[in-house]
Amino acid sequence: MRVGASLFLIALGAILKFAVTKHVNGVNLSTVGIVLMIVGAVGLIIALALMGMRRRTDVVYHDRGATYVEPGPRVDPPL
Repeated sequence: MRVGASLFLIALGAILKFAVTKHVNGVNLSTVGIVLMIVGAVGLIIALALMGMRRRTDVVYHDRGATYVEPGPRVDPPL
């Protein structure tokens, strides 16, 4: 689940929880809304964590073709 799908689930859950006033036999729409908001929030946290952990590569173009270079370890400047 990506960020867009997570936000969609959160919005759909909020609509079911706070905006829908109809009653359906056998289904509590308020509970369904809460579950959708929780699933969307967990999906959003996982998607953001995976985006932060993604490896970055730099592409250097030469006459012979492209070379993919992994960035070196981060070095903090001295204080």
